[in-house]
Amino acid sequence: MRAGQTVVVLPASGGHVQRLLPLIAGLAQRGLTVHVMTRAESRTQVEAAGGIFFDLFARYPLEAADRESIPLPSRLVSFAAMYAEPLIAEVAALRPILLVYDSYVVVAPLIGRRLGIPYVGMRAGHAQVPAQAVKEIQGDPRVLISATCLAAVEKLRNEYGMIEASPFVYLEGMSPYLNLYAEPARFLDEEARRAFEPIAFFGSLAPELREAASRERPLSRHSRKIGIYVAFGSVIWRYYAEVAFAAMAQLADVFSEDDAEVLVSVGGYSIDDADRRRIERPHVRIETYVDQWGALKDADLFVTHHGLNSSHEAIFHQVPMLSYPFFGDQPAMAQCCQDLGLAVPLSEAPRVPLEARTVRRAVAEVTTNRKAFAARLAEARTWELEVIEGREAVLDRLLRLV
Repeated sequence: MRAGQTVVVLPASGGHVQRLLPLIAGLAQRGLTVHVMTRAESRTQVEAAGGIFFDLFARYPLEAADRESIPLPSRLVSFAAMYAEPLIAEVAALRPILLVYDSYVVVAPLIGRRLGIPYVGMRAGHAQVPAQAVKEIQGDPRVLISATCLAAVEKLRNEYGMIEASPFVYLEGMSPYLNLYAEPARFLDEEARRAFEPIAFFGSLAPELREAASRERPLSRHSRKIGIYVAFGSVIWRYYAEVAFAAMAQLADVFSEDDAEVLVSVGGYSIDDADRRRIERPHVRIETYVDQWGALKDADLFVTHHGLNSSHEAIFHQVPMLSYPFFGDQPAMAQCCQDLGLAVPLSEAPRVPLEARTVRRAVAEVTTNRKAFAARLAEARTWELEVIEGREAVLDRLLRLV
């Protein structure tokens, strides 16, 4: 391996980019040139990690490939069929020795196979065993697949030999070379682990990068007894905004009666005055976007949808969680955290309307058993640190593929 040789990284966007930042940084620190092809909003993060940013969707607009399919990742199937050839040429011009991709980026294995280079996938979610995840999404009420996407599936099968192609193939995306898993090993049972082999555990956190970028402490308790942070990520607002607002309003009602300072974030979703009035109460503040890393530093309790990144950030900061999952891998992530003694459920099933008595009971459980939660979170934090410490060995293994 020579300094200056090129690796191409293809994340999807948002939190999927965040999970690949420590890998980008690790490869760059080894003297490799790392080209990262993703969305414009991730440019600052990519460059801070040492990558060379390429605005993938400005050059190859997703909307031109598919603007109808739901869930949105199904549009990446249409994207692959439309842009495979120009992207193969684009990546070939960089003369890469290795391709690393987020498993949602359907086009990536096509590029790797055509160029004859190893392609390594980062698994996108928590314990999303491909066959099981595809079966679950097929029954999801959100699903609406465009004719364009269905035509793309046929093209991928017939012209690119992707016999497993479907509108949900983004949930598969397995690499025969190596599959990186964005959690410590304790979060994946043996049966699920076998489905991802060959596998290496890489985790999702990049504490040094997050600390360098985090300059805010948005949750201030003032004279209040506890600090509570409420956030359901950014993706759920595309599908379940009303459910999320209703849950947040109920939480605000309960928490405003307690001696708490509460910060609510809507993950970049645009809120109007009516939305704001639904949530704001004495000592309950709603913001369009906050620095979550900074907010968790001061939180005593985190009400979360259990996105993979959010769950592990809470563990790193040793903050007990109240679970309110919506869809996808979130219910399984919530159950995993509950089983490990890191979280308490707010509802018996995803998206069930919250009741005040259930919220109070969950808060009381955490408060009453604070020492037990602290001990479990401290132990889980050691798992995060161990997977971070093991990254150099994973990078060695990845580069040996070349």
